[in-house]
Amino acid sequence: MASAPSKLYADDVSLVVVLLDTNPFFWSSSSLSFSQFLSHVLAFFNAILTLNQLNQVVVIATGYNSCDYIFDSSSDLNRSFENGRMPVIRSSLLQKLEEFLIKDEQLSKEEPERRIKSSLLSGSLSMALCYIQRVFRSGALHPHPRILCLQGSPDGPEQYVAIMNAIFSAQRSMVPIDSYYIGAQNSAFLQQASYITGGVHHKPQNLDGLFQYLVTIFAADLHSRGFLHLPKPVGVDFRASSVFGQAQSEAASASDKKRKTPET
Repeated sequence: MASAPSKLYADDVSLVVVLLDTNPFFWSSSSLSFSQFLSHVLAFFNAILTLNQLNQVVVIATGYNSCDYIFDSSSDLNRSFENGRMPVIRSSLLQKLEEFLIKDEQLSKEEPERRIKSSLLSGSLSMALCYIQRVFRSGALHPHPRILCLQGSPDGPEQYVAIMNAIFSAQRSMVPIDSYYIGAQNSAFLQQASYITGGVHHKPQNLDGLFQYLVTIFAADLHSRGFLHLPKPVGVDFRASSVFGQAQSEAASASDKKRKTPET
């Protein structure tokens, strides 16, 4: 059996798969409006595409009940060059985002509400890894892939196993998971994801200057990171592993007992 071809990368070319948290339950209670957040994020996308014309940005919307691709800068429909200047993100992103929000809201009405209003992070991580694997198989030379989670929703305990599986898959594929968390309490899932995969995790003390945070920490390619002093984790919260694992074990044990208990 022939061995798999080795992965070759262009040092300064990046593929950034961005997971954009669109959970309406989080944004309705956030001090930062979603429109303000989105304006900073769109400027950040343009900055990445400006650094290198071969850079690629893919955006996956992470909703409450669903997730979907809403933008891919490699598509001819999403690239426009005016007088040789940077590629501009067209209105197709906003249009697809609006369509996604409407669909996700409809699903929220059909599905029973969860106790914790988390977004579907496990699904968007899986979609990001699938996209990156397709890139790996598309040719001999690849851009440096990485995943950037722009998240504000709380962690969902029911997604623990699926998220950890995605984290280990990313680690095996040498795909860093960066995370920028703007929620009230820090995310144990994202801390672990960035720590295990060699990515960068950052939770800002305040939300002023959001664009500056994004550009200074997450815009540089992976090769250039070796020359930069990026935020390092002071401590990683691994309690979720034991807490959620124990909760799932107790749930499984209760389910087994219920199946074994004869009906009276």
